Amino acid sequence: MRFHTRKWVKPEDLNPNGTLFGGKLLAWIDEELALYSIIQLENSRVVTKYMSEINFRSSAKQGDIIEIGIDVVKFGNSSLTLKCEARNMMTRETIITIDSTTMVSLDVDGKPRPHGKTQIEYVSDRLK
Repeated sequence: MRFHTRKWVKPEDLNPNGTLFGGKLLAWIDEELALYSIIQLENSRVVTKYMSEINFRSSAKQGDIIEIGIDVVKFGNSSLTLKCEARNMMTRETIITIDSTTMVSLDVDGKPRPHGKTQIEYVSDRLK
């Protein structure tokens, strides 16, 4: 799994228990999955269609640094299916896993748009 983003847990990210609010973490993950998909599919019109069971495994506290990792599961005709893990860089514990999230590439009318991609592309490869 490639870890692309780090987030710092700040006071505004906490729940009443003093730990990272799950909704905040899910927002960070959804944004990261969208950004990754936009870059892979070369289309800024990408939406989250489906997210599988979310497994919260541990928590984080203020001051912790969270890493978000992504792996491609498969390329569909107009979609990209990803799996994700967020982990605490301080404790090395996994905080959350999501086995499957489907992101869909859209056209200007908001309809699924075939993307023609079949494998991961790295920006450095596009520049050659």
